[in-house]
Amino acid sequence: METFKCIMKQSMRSRKKSIKQIEQLFMKIDYEAVGRIQWDGFCTYLQLVYSEQAGARARQQEASFQRPALLQGLSYRAPVLRILAAPDDTLIMIREDGAIYFWSLQLKLKRRKWVFDKPIIRKSRWVMDVTIMPQYNKLILATGNCEIQYELSNLEPYCQIGGLEAVPLKLNYCQGIYFCKGKNLLFTGGMDRIIRVWNPYLPGKPTGMLRSHTAPVIYIHVSAEDNKIFSMPTDNTIKIWDLETNSCLFTASSKASGIRGEPGACLYLPGPRALYVAADIPALLHLRLSSPHEPHPVVSHKEPVVCCRYNPTFRQVISCSEASVVKVWDFETGRLLSEFTGAHGTAGITCLTFDSSGRRLVTGGRDSCLKIWSYNSGHCLHTLRHDGEQGEVCDGTYLEVNQNKCIIAVGWERRIDVYFDTPCDFHHFRKPQPHWQDDLNHGHTEDILCVAHCPPSLLATSSYSGEIIIWNVISGHVYCKLNSPSPSDGTENGEGPDRSVSCLAFLKTRAANLESASVSLMANGRQGSVTFWRLFSEARPIANFAPSRDKARVSSMVVTAGDACAYVADQRGFVHVYDIEEYGLQGQELQPPTNVTFWRAHVSMVTSLELIEEEVLLSSSLDRTMCLWSRDGAFIGSFGQSSPWDIFTPASWSHPRVPHEVLTDPQSMPAHPVLEGGVPATCRGEEQNKVAEGKASAEPEKTSDPRSLGDCVLEVKEDSCGGDGFGNDRLPLEQSKPPRGMPVLGTPSIYQSLWCHQAPCPSALPEKPDLSILGADLFNLDFLTQEKEGSEAVQKEY
Repeated sequence: METFKCIMKQSMRSRKKSIKQIEQLFMKIDYEAVGRIQWDGFCTYLQLVYSEQAGARARQQEASFQRPALLQGLSYRAPVLRILAAPDDTLIMIREDGAIYFWSLQLKLKRRKWVFDKPIIRKSRWVMDVTIMPQYNKLILATGNCEIQYELSNLEPYCQIGGLEAVPLKLNYCQGIYFCKGKNLLFTGGMDRIIRVWNPYLPGKPTGMLRSHTAPVIYIHVSAEDNKIFSMPTDNTIKIWDLETNSCLFTASSKASGIRGEPGACLYLPGPRALYVAADIPALLHLRLSSPHEPHPVVSHKEPVVCCRYNPTFRQVISCSEASVVKVWDFETGRLLSEFTGAHGTAGITCLTFDSSGRRLVTGGRDSCLKIWSYNSGHCLHTLRHDGEQGEVCDGTYLEVNQNKCIIAVGWERRIDVYFDTPCDFHHFRKPQPHWQDDLNHGHTEDILCVAHCPPSLLATSSYSGEIIIWNVISGHVYCKLNSPSPSDGTENGEGPDRSVSCLAFLKTRAANLESASVSLMANGRQGSVTFWRLFSEARPIANFAPSRDKARVSSMVVTAGDACAYVADQRGFVHVYDIEEYGLQGQELQPPTNVTFWRAHVSMVTSLELIEEEVLLSSSLDRTMCLWSRDGAFIGSFGQSSPWDIFTPASWSHPRVPHEVLTDPQSMPAHPVLEGGVPATCRGEEQNKVAEGKASAEPEKTSDPRSLGDCVLEVKEDSCGGDGFGNDRLPLEQSKPPRGMPVLGTPSIYQSLWCHQAPCPSALPEKPDLSILGADLFNLDFLTQEKEGSEAVQKEY
């Protein structure tokens, strides 16, 4: 690394690159963490990075036409030679037989006229080409009779030049040539089906060549405003090119676009961003660019985000979506650094983790395989897959045991797959090790949904049936089995609520002591419950409670490094924070832990939670967003927002604002008796207190509000979101009223509360105000009073 740093510093003297950036570049190339890199590896990395960056830019610059085209019912009897744009936003189309049509930008016919008078003898006259001189308000037409006519805008003859030696075919310029003044580039197209880009000052050879057409090119137009090139060959196709990269962005055939007949002329106008095509009938195609990031709503992915993780080595956040897209974000600013698509083909990604060095990414997918990536370059290094029955990979983790590095994956196969990670193995495809004997004999009988590791030797897995198995990862033996508590309503054998356990979290400081009788494991359960388990000294549940009053299922959880706080998220998008520092140390707990705070982070199910450096909370959701929060719920920002944040500068955070979709979602309405309709808005404060007390008595688990009793708080209410859980069926706030009678969750954050103070009721009506002073200056009332008293005193003296 030292040699690499010296070479890079010498070759980059003019650029301000820190030593840390050079070290990170070395680690990205040395993904195997062997401590050295070679020249071919360095070149390969740069090639992959630049290729991925070019692909990302192309995806951001996607363009297409809104189809089908807008057609005008008027049919032409003769081919259209040219479409011109007049200064007054009028389109001029000229036919070969001399008919000129004037259209609006919306293809509304204004007027039409014939250029040629009716001949005395039966002899047809034809227009060969036409151009416009807008600065002189004239049209110039070349006819087949070896003459050039100048026509005014009113189409009255102005001048005629005859006696030419040959028939003029083109005027001013050829249709296959275009000069872009803004970019100082010349574009030509011809019979060889190639569009060439020329620098007028270096005419020796073209600076670029656009190859994609299958027929001779007859029309080229460059829109410097949109940074696009439009071309049309003789095979009736229209292509859009990127002016910077010379890459083809979109191809539209006349049949797919709804254009009738063979296009004879085209014109693109940057103002309305529309392409006008003259075929058998006029057609209009509006350009549809990749939509820029709108301020609201902000999305991190185009599809639901299934998982995300923080990489402390490069201080980056990695996220994966249902569409098998992997994105790399800068943690300190929230900017998108890179992305690559099709990680698992058309199959979605289900989980991700990092190796021990943080330089490689491991993803699992619905295609029953895992893949190891050099994710900074988007290069797949290895594919891990077994030969048995194919099934979805639900979860995975990377661990080191006795200096052996391995990847553990679980899923629908109902077995624990162990893949050894050996740096010297250059085979692209790898197979798992033989299954543990206890796994075959006493393992899970249902699909395994989750796996969690607690160093040095504990491994926990949970299944769809609600069974949790604690393993000794060194020997492969079962340490103990845990079964979810039976439901209170008596439903058994899978009938009724979902019994699956999909979230596990070790309390690692307690689990390290094998003789401890305190709580060592957290798991979610049926009916939105969270169960605290004791693993040693007679394994059994110590506590069980539901964070959500409507029993929304817990979807993710994370514990701080010192096991002081637990963050629990549910499928409604709420995040609850509990103080568990002293919880479960003395045995059975009958009450839930203290709820420190809660807030609504997303409008759909939270798919992952992670604490970053014990100060920042990272969350992702099926609503296609990823957010950063402070430990107490202050909103930092959403990945993908237009304005970056500085993680070290709280003034740059979005706090006290909340995500726009959360603010406008109907289920984020505050819970209060007046808003719920249980109390008339005009009732007295005593009646409101009675109703509130009646509701409180019906909720025995409600925590008392530490604030003053004279005030009440409007708290954020949880409710079912309905739909498919992807947040695509959200209704406007005014169109959906939340159901009544929903209980209030614990104490919310201060910026998510509305304080209501009881106004005193006056015993008597106030006196009628004196309206005689209306019209006077209120600031001069004292002066008027003094002047009146002074005049009365003078009168008394007289």
